[in-house]
Amino acid sequence: MKLVKTKSFGFTLIELLVVVAILGIIAAIGTYSYQGYVSSAKKKSAQNVLMQAALGQMEYYSDNNKYYTDDLCTLANAKTKATGFDTGTTSKKLQDALLGGQKNFNNDLGYYGCVGKDSASPPISDYYLFAVEVAGDCIIRMDSNKEFELKNC
Repeated sequence: MKLVKTKSFGFTLIELLVVVAILGIIAAIGTYSYQGYVSSAKKKSAQNVLMQAALGQMEYYSDNNKYYTDDLCTLANAKTKATGFDTGTTSKKLQDALLGGQKNFNNDLGYYGCVGKDSASPPISDYYLFAVEVAGDCIIRMDSNKEFELKNC
């Protein structure tokens, strides 16, 4: 009896399943890493908006001889005070008062904004600017000395 070798022109089912599994693992790792990059970029963008608002505070002070602190936002109540992007919300009022009406706090950024003054005595800062993550617990606080404090970020 003569053995005849046949040529294989394709992959076996096991080989294909292994390749698909490896590609799935690589895709999962890439997606997880991408989410971290997006989150970091949004956090940095929120800090940049707070820096712009700090410049707006200087202009507001030169016009009104006081800092804008109408939102009464503190670290303890920032999550509930800083809500919404629509008319009458703290984000909208902050943008109108300090950012020239620009819509810097928006759904794409994923952060609300508010401004206030802590009741600590003696006052550590003239005002505090807050960026509060919409879909999370991250609160970024910047004082009048432009120092950031991140909570749950």
